Amino acid sequence: MLHPVVLSGGSGTRLWPLSRHNQPKQFLSLMGDRSLFQETLLRASRLPEVQPPVTVCAEDHRFMVGEQLLEVGLSNGGIILEPAARNTAPAIALAALHVLESDPDAIMLVMPADHLIEDETSFRSAVERAWAQADDDWLVTFGITPDYPETGYGYIRQGAELAAGVHQVASFVEKPDAATAEHYLAEGDYAWNSGMFLFRAARYLDELKRHVPAMLEAVGAAYAGRTTDLDFTRLPEAEFLASPSDSIDYAVMEKTDRAAVVPVSCGWSDIGSWSSLWAVAERDDDGNLNQGDVISVDSTGNLVRAADRRMIATLGVEDLVIVDTPDATLVARKDRVQDVKMIVDRLKSEGRPEHLFHRKVYRPWGNYDSIDMGERFQVKRIVVKPGAALSLQKHHRRAEHWIVVSGVAEVTCDDRVFDLRENESTYIPLGSVHRLRNNGAEPVELIEVQSGSYLGEDDIVRLEDVYGRS
Repeated sequence: MLHPVVLSGGSGTRLWPLSRHNQPKQFLSLMGDRSLFQETLLRASRLPEVQPPVTVCAEDHRFMVGEQLLEVGLSNGGIILEPAARNTAPAIALAALHVLESDPDAIMLVMPADHLIEDETSFRSAVERAWAQADDDWLVTFGITPDYPETGYGYIRQGAELAAGVHQVASFVEKPDAATAEHYLAEGDYAWNSGMFLFRAARYLDELKRHVPAMLEAVGAAYAGRTTDLDFTRLPEAEFLASPSDSIDYAVMEKTDRAAVVPVSCGWSDIGSWSSLWAVAERDDDGNLNQGDVISVDSTGNLVRAADRRMIATLGVEDLVIVDTPDATLVARKDRVQDVKMIVDRLKSEGRPEHLFHRKVYRPWGNYDSIDMGERFQVKRIVVKPGAALSLQKHHRRAEHWIVVSGVAEVTCDDRVFDLRENESTYIPLGSVHRLRNNGAEPVELIEVQSGSYLGEDDIVRLEDVYGRS
């Protein structure tokens, strides 16, 4: 059986300010209504003999993964939480150990969560060719047939043909300069390294044991010490951190003598920057990609993305990227967007939060939007999903006022439990044990006004929590 494995550990810093640590690019709807993660899941679900997908992700993103699986109606084959980033080779090893528990002959299709594939028919054909080669104990990667001399990707040089549409890997090549990329394109034996793979799970672990035994030993110890929490598999941090950090390319694919590549042209992009999104998206007659409330006058070749409830107008500009969010706006020349990471690094060095969090924060029970704040106060718009509940909690340094805008909220405040309806309000004193619950079929929306000497999210003492956070 085919076991899709989705690697969802990327941070997507070059798509700042939309992509941030708490909601990286794979979970964003960059093109259409579904996220890149959801499109990856659905693409895999339409392959033959396919099992529910296994996702490897950071602990901070676990509820987003679960929620987005539910939104597209897919069950999960496991959500494995990495205690820390250790690159792709250990992550794939975790998934291999997981699928082998239920299927000793498991074939793994490893895919990053943040790639776009427009031609699904060609992709499926490539998977079928790779599958046949993996049955003969080859480790297969997918090489994207280049249509321009890209310098932002690594390349794969194709060697001898093993079967129709399958070649032995001659070598992996680092990201080239422009002249070298032109040479690769002209020669025709080079393909972009897509970061997608297909092989037997047991075969991958054999190669890992042969080439990086310390990695397999550490990952195996971490997996042996796993615990389960709801749909999530948690790993002991110390054991996992003992693993070397390395990519599958360096740890295995460049060392094995059984690496194969399937060249494919399938409308692939890793959406690695705002310019790459502009290149693959549908644009207007002036070459503009306008998303949201945008007015464009005498402007060409721009990408403009407006935030909710705010209009952006451009006049007489060209080749710009303008991305607006409620708390940060990026304006850059399109040929400089590969350097957006420099801004993120600056934010980190200055201790600013804009690289970590959006103003709107998603939680397993719903979301909140910090709409105003000042010294000793903060105002949030809170939405609680039907059937969901916040943790039973208290705060040491703040009090809260709740005003229901729509729906019916069940409120716990110390020894009282009562319903709060539209246009009604209540007060939660400092130190009181409290909880919000939505027992209805519609979302509950309310305004929360916090007041006190400290308003940080770490001033929460969780006493009970259905999501395992207490």
